[in-house]
Amino acid sequence: MEPVIVIENHIPFIKGVFDNLAQVRYLPPEEITPETMRDADALITRTRTRCNSTLLDNSKCKIIATATIGTDHIDLPYCESHGIKVVNAPGCNAPAVAQYVMAAILHTAERPLDTLTLGIIGVGHVGSIVDRWARSMGIKTILCDPPRAEKEGDGQFVSLETIADQADVITVHTPHTTSGPYPTHHLLSKQFLDSVKRKPVVINSARGPIADTQALIEALDNGKISKVVIDCWENEPDISPALLQRAAIATPHIAGYSKDGKIRATIAAIDAVAHYLNLNVEYNGPQPNEVPDSVTPEIIQATYNPLTDTMALKANPQEFENQRNNYNLRQEP
Repeated sequence: MEPVIVIENHIPFIKGVFDNLAQVRYLPPEEITPETMRDADALITRTRTRCNSTLLDNSKCKIIATATIGTDHIDLPYCESHGIKVVNAPGCNAPAVAQYVMAAILHTAERPLDTLTLGIIGVGHVGSIVDRWARSMGIKTILCDPPRAEKEGDGQFVSLETIADQADVITVHTPHTTSGPYPTHHLLSKQFLDSVKRKPVVINSARGPIADTQALIEALDNGKISKVVIDCWENEPDISPALLQRAAIATPHIAGYSKDGKIRATIAAIDAVAHYLNLNVEYNGPQPNEVPDSVTPEIIQATYNPLTDTMALKANPQEFENQRNNYNLRQEP
């Protein structure tokens, strides 16, 4: 008997891959419901589907593959306790987010790049590329990653206090966590933003709740920070009009939306589900480009202009989801 696979219909490059081997349903997020999941063996999704007891209690689903880095939308303890395997795509869109950050720096910098200090909070897949690319463009970087510092020693890492003291630009690349030794919820808090010394540009292209929206607004209004670049928002898609109005660059959670990143994520999801269900699939779609070791300002500017997306969102904030779901995937550097 053919397995049943539910696939969110906004996932690119996946159509037809499983169609000869399974019963496939391509559904928009709002139609991925307890009813449509009841007889599903597998789900391939993105972040807009809440994968929890409400969706899965009466489902026979045993694997969820999310074509994203994050798993905030998945109740991991529930899945573990119910024998549901969860697979994500770590690093799939890291170069695209790094491209976004570099473009944001180029559009907001008011001094030569070689006079800037970039504070990177979170030095995983994305932060590591941001570090490498920034240094290749002559920008000094300082790195803050307490979990890595604990494992690897303090040698290459600084504290949040040092970031606040020395950074002209601060970019965050952590997961969103509310517990554990280093919770990141509201990491960019009123206390932190009050402590910055150099009126930095602040960039959030990680997760919305990492930044306290009201604290960002107050820090802009009182001159503690000079500019905000925001791609990830609290309460998406119901974003703060006040923050949107004040943001130098404001985009609808598309920092990672490159063609290459989507290809990587889709291939990871296909491989995971095919392996789990023992299906001999053939993926004949496009392949991602190699990630370069270095970039130039000219390459970044030629591949992405964030002001186009900013103007679109500021003109029609109520179209946040539509702009995100129908985004014209860009090329990575």
